[in-house]
Amino acid sequence: MPDEVAGEGEPRLTREAPVSVYGVLQVHSAPPALCPHIEWAVAGTVGTAVSMPWVSQPAATGSLRAELTWKGKAGTAAAITSALAGWNRLRFEVTEEASVGCDAMRYCYTPNLGLFAATTGANGDILIPENKLRAVMAMGANGAVILEKELERLLGSAWDNELEPFRRAGDGAPVRWLNATG
Repeated sequence: MPDEVAGEGEPRLTREAPVSVYGVLQVHSAPPALCPHIEWAVAGTVGTAVSMPWVSQPAATGSLRAELTWKGKAGTAAAITSALAGWNRLRFEVTEEASVGCDAMRYCYTPNLGLFAATTGANGDILIPENKLRAVMAMGANGAVILEKELERLLGSAWDNELEPFRRAGDGAPVRWLNATG
């Protein structure tokens, strides 16, 4: 919605331009019967038809994998994650680049561990907010937690350990680009 800007002379109207971000959905493993439902869920989230290039996933016999690079509005990665999280036998990651007013994000999901979400830097490193670090240090000093285990949890190490064989098995998999509408 346009706002008036105070200043000399006549008021000016400013307009905000929509911000677009890039991201990637990597479905590391899914049962074949679930693949059309994944495409429908992602299409409903991004507002355009989705057809993903499904290929065999050697790390999980009988499952498929696919990768989709998308462009959409800020928050699309969270919306895709919400649409897919909790689906049985599905392993995936969604990343979103930083945009004006929004940090870059990484979401990981496995059936065994559930959902992991983290802010990431430009190089993909997990960024842990100061308040979380201070809380973990305080709990470690009180003996309430083992500091190393809590830091591993904040870094998503368990998700990385579980997903790494699926990532390596997908090297060289085809990638599809998608531009979201709206």
